[in-house]
Amino acid sequence: MNKIRCAIYTRKSSEEGLDQNFNSLDAQREACAAYILSQNSEGWSQIPDHYDDGGVSGGSLARPALQRLLADVAAGQVDIIVVYKIDRLTRSLLDFAKLVEAFDKVSTSFVSITQSFNTTTSMGRLTLNMLLSFAQFEREVIAERVRDKIAASKAKGMWMGGTPPLGYTPNGRTLDIDASEAELVREIYRRYLDLGNVRLLVSALAREHLHTPVRTSAGGRQFGGTPFSRGQIYRLLANPIYLGEIEHNGQRHAALHQPIIDRATWDQVQRRLADNLQGHRSGVRATNPSPLAGKIVDGEDQPLMATHACKGKVRYRYYVSAAAHLEAAEGMRIPAKELEGAVIARLRDALGDPLGLVIDLGLALDASGMAGLHDRARAVTGSLGDKTLLELVDKVRVAPERIAFSCPAAAIAELLGLTAGRGVASLTFDFPVRLTRTGKMVRLVEPNGAAAAQLPNEPLVRLIARAHRWWEELRKGELDVTRLAAQERVPASYMLRVLRLAFLSPQVTDAIVRGRGRADLGCTNLTLTEDISPDWRVQAAALLPTT
Repeated sequence: MNKIRCAIYTRKSSEEGLDQNFNSLDAQREACAAYILSQNSEGWSQIPDHYDDGGVSGGSLARPALQRLLADVAAGQVDIIVVYKIDRLTRSLLDFAKLVEAFDKVSTSFVSITQSFNTTTSMGRLTLNMLLSFAQFEREVIAERVRDKIAASKAKGMWMGGTPPLGYTPNGRTLDIDASEAELVREIYRRYLDLGNVRLLVSALAREHLHTPVRTSAGGRQFGGTPFSRGQIYRLLANPIYLGEIEHNGQRHAALHQPIIDRATWDQVQRRLADNLQGHRSGVRATNPSPLAGKIVDGEDQPLMATHACKGKVRYRYYVSAAAHLEAAEGMRIPAKELEGAVIARLRDALGDPLGLVIDLGLALDASGMAGLHDRARAVTGSLGDKTLLELVDKVRVAPERIAFSCPAAAIAELLGLTAGRGVASLTFDFPVRLTRTGKMVRLVEPNGAAAAQLPNEPLVRLIARAHRWWEELRKGELDVTRLAAQERVPASYMLRVLRLAFLSPQVTDAIVRGRGRADLGCTNLTLTEDISPDWRVQAAALLPTT
């Protein structure tokens, strides 16, 4: 007689009662063992290995004991799987189909001792599918009941489990305030209102080694103890738990726990988050962002909108008066790169003079406070990108002959490792500037003729580079202007005009490349309308801004 190896599989969805001496898993195994013993005359024998999944749902196949059983089946070590009821094996029709396919490959079958069917016949499979359909239906009904219970409990303000938010510890169906963590939450809210920027807040918390608390999961795994991320700060600032509310499916309910943040602070933070998000939606996430969107007004305090125009594959960004944008009327239209460049240049100049900022902040520093101030300022200006600098700005006002912008005092002080005085809310920077047109470009120009944005005229820079390349070819003596012009496919007269740019003084060339030349300099007036003196001093007087 052939020996038939039988494996018993047991499962229980909840952990309730598993700590008892004789639990549901033991009862299932005992009943299955008795059935195998009754089939002893057929050659059935029980495998000593136990395949028990306690506290595991039947809605998934990702169960430790089941996976061990499937591995033994695939290895040819099991002939029949014995279960108390078929829903102990699975409640899903899809999962059942996968199991049957796996069993058929190795000629393994299974038996439910309380439900008589034979999986080797079509009628047996039909009966089994019907039973599984009802099992799946029962699982879905149970899931609906659980969801309804959670919704009803949250409507009463109960805490329904999970990882407790920073500042709280769970206490049954409510939360208790953890005093030390709650103070950190309040500090994060205060800092955000002072700095107005999550990126700066994250950097400040990291510098002060204020990290997420160390927690232990139900499985014993430790997590936390790391610097706050921007995503964590955003979620913390927008979590209504701290206001004493529970949110479920978009609705908020008064909670049983006490709030950590008062209503006024919460409303201020939400308004600031909404304003910043509106700025992001206006272009910060675009390929060519407009980081000052939503922050600019004209001399009459009317907002300027971020817009753009495309020419071929090139996108040109502008800040435009709302009236001009919506009604095609006359209004202000400023190239975004010009305005942003002007603001960035002033911010870098201000940060380059940290002592002046200390005075503006109303701080009185002793010798120890002054130590390292200039080093910190140099490190900041060297590490911060243009986008981050523009995030410091909370408002820009563009008047006909001046530009003024303001930054939160706390944000500037934070960059320099200082604490802003309570009497200084923001620092304002302003400078004279006028709009002028150079060829097809609109430029912001300072009274001395310099470009306010300090942005290089890229076409002019490329033309100067071409002039130097052509001059190097002519110096070799192998080609004259006529032959080189033919090789470069340009008129000889054009080449002669461009070659003049190779004789600009190093001082003038450097200023043009850095965007610090006279704002009205362009390809046209340097190659057509103006003579270039060979005297470098005359060149500097004619082509550089007045001092």
